[in-house]
Amino acid sequence: MNFSELGLSKDLINAVERAKYESPYPIQVQAIPSILEKKDLLGLAPTGSGKTAAYILPILQRLLDKEAALERFVPVLVIVPTRELAVQVAEVAENFSRFLPRRIKSMAVFGGVSINPQMMRLHGVEILIATPGRLIDLIGRRAVGISRVHTLVLDEADKVLNMGFREEVEHILELLPGNRQNILFSATMDQEVEHLTQKILREPTRIQVEAPDFTPEQIEQKAYRVSPENKGPFLRQLIKSGEWKQILVFASSIRTADNVVAKLCKNGIDAIAFHGEKSQGARTEALSRFKSGKTRVLVATDLAARGIDIQFLPLVINYELPRSPKDYIHRIGRTGRAGADGEAISLITPEELHHFKVIQKKMGKRVPLLDSESL
Repeated sequence: MNFSELGLSKDLINAVERAKYESPYPIQVQAIPSILEKKDLLGLAPTGSGKTAAYILPILQRLLDKEAALERFVPVLVIVPTRELAVQVAEVAENFSRFLPRRIKSMAVFGGVSINPQMMRLHGVEILIATPGRLIDLIGRRAVGISRVHTLVLDEADKVLNMGFREEVEHILELLPGNRQNILFSATMDQEVEHLTQKILREPTRIQVEAPDFTPEQIEQKAYRVSPENKGPFLRQLIKSGEWKQILVFASSIRTADNVVAKLCKNGIDAIAFHGEKSQGARTEALSRFKSGKTRVLVATDLAARGIDIQFLPLVINYELPRSPKDYIHRIGRTGRAGADGEAISLITPEELHHFKVIQKKMGKRVPLLDSESL
């Protein structure tokens, strides 16, 4: 199967090829034709499954068939739970749009930064990607209108609701026109998501890409037994021993993340921290530098486990283990995405050994535990 068989126009096929997308992922094969037919859609899919392009491509095609309306009313609204996902979706839209006959303006809006620059840039936006709170603020200031939205996307709906945005989402739904296409993606289908789907979806096409119960086989996992006092020096030795161009290191606390970055930089390893106490501007800059290869090592807390999407990230290191096996899966799942090879290394102290055994049991896979001296 290739993209030309999914009903996309020649302009979109050209954009896909120039953006270096080779073949569609399963969720794209299932979703794109249905969205092109303007049907409502319910997609159950984990992160890293290719769902963003699955809805962005057909939306771009629909917009391309019309002339841009340079006004404050947006035709397409994408609601997301986090700032990082908003930026990620906007990047995907821009990546395709730059190869189209006309530039389709997309924009991510989110809290934690000044609202005024966002208000000034909203004119003429055709795809608005927004977190719920900031969207309501912008509507309240009459900076944007959503009464003419013809396509609504709720991405990671389970996370939107779990983060406490239910009332905001209900308020936004009241402001939208009744006649519109609704697209909802969620990793899980709990009671709240089920209620939301029944409320907004009309005879939806239902597609599902199963999340693996165990870690993808493309990820090569191993662990090293280290003492607490040798963990930092071993991490630096490990990083210097390989030729990985990008390395994502996970720490369990903000303080540890900052300390690890300080020690890495002091020892000549270019590193930057990514966590919740950083300003939104600092987090965006850190992620941008890491994605572009300007910074080799990003040291993150679990805030980033779902927010970082790098297609060919070669290595994830667990400097400290997460609290749950599920978080471990999310962490190492930043590598080995969409069929690419990846490597995950965990540094295990004697105190962490029992917890690591629990993680392996829940994952259903044994991870080789090596002596640090064997590096």
